[in-house]
Amino acid sequence: MPTRQGSLRLFRLFGITVYLHWSWFIALVFFVSQAQGYLSWTWSVLECLSLFGIVLMHEFGHQLACRSVGGQTHDIVLWPLGGVAYVSPPSRPGATLWSIAAGPLVNVLLFPLFLVLLLVAGIAGWDIRHPDVYTFVTMLFGMNVLLLVFNLLPIFPLDGGQILRSLLWFVIGRANSLLVASIIGLVGAAIIITVAGAIFIWRPDLRGQAVWFGLMCIFITLNCWMGFRQARMMIKVANAPRRPGFTCPKCKNSPPMGSFWRCSRCRRPFDTFATMAICPHCAAQYSVTACPECGTLGPITEWVVSPPAPPAIPGA
Repeated sequence: MPTRQGSLRLFRLFGITVYLHWSWFIALVFFVSQAQGYLSWTWSVLECLSLFGIVLMHEFGHQLACRSVGGQTHDIVLWPLGGVAYVSPPSRPGATLWSIAAGPLVNVLLFPLFLVLLLVAGIAGWDIRHPDVYTFVTMLFGMNVLLLVFNLLPIFPLDGGQILRSLLWFVIGRANSLLVASIIGLVGAAIIITVAGAIFIWRPDLRGQAVWFGLMCIFITLNCWMGFRQARMMIKVANAPRRPGFTCPKCKNSPPMGSFWRCSRCRRPFDTFATMAICPHCAAQYSVTACPECGTLGPITEWVVSPPAPPAIPGA
């Protein structure tokens, strides 16, 4: 996933910083070279900028919706495959559902605006008098519809896949919903890459679009695989016995017993509550501990609800 590292800071709005990843400029050249129907190339540039403008409004929808349910909002990073809104909604299916659904809702709200603009352009005869303007308006309408439809595909981690996961969360729980959504996403990615391959072979005029969909499928596959592995770990955490004497200060769940934390120095797993946040392999000490249930970071001393029992002394 793209991060602020290697990205250009654009602006800050509503307390949210927007970054532009360096690879976006490659996308700009690619999209401008693929744009068709204009008499002037400047309209191709404007079309590409407008596309990412729609994407940016979509991502702000995610951010503001997450904030409205008490979640944490972070950065927005624009990159060749669209945009990424880094949000941390509360660990509840309803809050997650609203945070995800608000993005496509922005495209739904834009639909009548672009439709009216397209109708006005047709009635005014811009297709004859101002062909570049008419083509641009047509592309605005089409891009918004394409983004809406594509994002609502039930393929994780697209918005449709995350909406499906949130709905399943109500029924089968947090971990199992992620597992099912990841598997469906892998199947969906396989279907899309097959279609993209067929387009690349049989439609030379659409090879640029086929390449873009192929790159998107790689992104989808990697995220689905990560989601699948995360879901399996979440299931292991859910089934693990609980450690007495400790409770997460936020979600009030007791931590699992087992090596579910990984040392950032030596990369080896350990049970942070068995050693009081000290890695037994390299002696690295951690000032904060992450809750495997809600992800909250905090000093391990805040977890203590009763002092841990002293170790048994053989022969005593």
